Amino acid sequence: MAQFTVPCSVYRGGTSRGLFFHQKDLPQDPNLQRKVFLAGIDAYNVSQVNGLGSGTSHTSKVVVISPPSVEGADVDYTFYQIGIGEEIVDDKGTCGNLMAAVGAFAVDEGLVDLADHEQEMVEVSVFNTNIGKMIKLQVPVIDGKAKVSGDYLMPGVYPSGAKFIVDILEPGGGKTGKTLPLGAASSLFIGNKKVDVSFVDVVNPFVYLSSRSLGIKGIEPNHELSMNQQLLKELEEIRSHSAVEAGMEKTVVEAKLAPAVPKLAIVSEPQDYVTSDGKKISKEEVDIVAKMVSMGRFHRTFAGSGLYNLAAAVLLPGTLPNQLAQNMDNRKNQVVRIGHPEGIAEVRASLTTDGHDVAFVGLERTARRIMKGDLYIPR
Repeated sequence: MAQFTVPCSVYRGGTSRGLFFHQKDLPQDPNLQRKVFLAGIDAYNVSQVNGLGSGTSHTSKVVVISPPSVEGADVDYTFYQIGIGEEIVDDKGTCGNLMAAVGAFAVDEGLVDLADHEQEMVEVSVFNTNIGKMIKLQVPVIDGKAKVSGDYLMPGVYPSGAKFIVDILEPGGGKTGKTLPLGAASSLFIGNKKVDVSFVDVVNPFVYLSSRSLGIKGIEPNHELSMNQQLLKELEEIRSHSAVEAGMEKTVVEAKLAPAVPKLAIVSEPQDYVTSDGKKISKEEVDIVAKMVSMGRFHRTFAGSGLYNLAAAVLLPGTLPNQLAQNMDNRKNQVVRIGHPEGIAEVRASLTTDGHDVAFVGLERTARRIMKGDLYIPR
């Protein structure tokens, strides 16, 4: 059977990787466009061997770049989470890691004015259509392209690279209209069990619950927790019921058919633990310890959108992350140290003057273009 081609680039941003397209290069027919995404990643097979995914939620992603629709933006972009063994194309959330790659793409593709070729950093303003938020990026440049090499080493990616600075302005309420649509903390009843959660809508909406409420420490290896099918089932019930309570979906069935958001994270107080590669982390090095579940699986590290969200949640009074975090001094503007399965992420976050909402969240990432060419799609 013959195939057709679509111009495509593959970028890594932070600990995520995705297919990048210009909107103008994609078919106008939404169904055909969906087929490009599904086949390009290979959503049909769990291994994604027939496409450019690799069977993980952080590499099963698509980004589409289009001309700016709002004043002050250099480009718009729309993010899609693609299914793994399922025909899912979900645009309800966004990806915090690939934001850095959007800046690299905009520079590499000549979508940003680089009149001063001697500058080492260029500011790129992008508008994310998924959450309706403006993102300010400081992109390192060299010879008119996004710089790749550098000495910034971020957890989960080796070797080091050039530092990209990402700031999301007024990040709350992108999907529900409120940063805390259910208040700082609320109770759910799943069957006969009462579960305390915090639903925080910052960048991507997240559901938080404490490790103690699940009868675990929160520092167990991912592979161990992944074998606990009863735990995974319980987490999905909590996630889907929370989506209904927050008004994101009308029914639990609909929530289960939209697995990308809200995402879910398990949080615990600072404690000594060992990363997936054997590095020892002491409780004094972190302010909170967390694991997240995305698309029904434990995330290898912690999604960029989740890092933004969790840092904000730690600062917001009364949330479960706020209650569990330690080593904090109640400042409204600070760096939050998040312990995750592959190390420590330091996230900048600031509350508004009244302390009731989030002014911005920020993170440092690395990014690079991996390839550019024609993507072949079966007819």
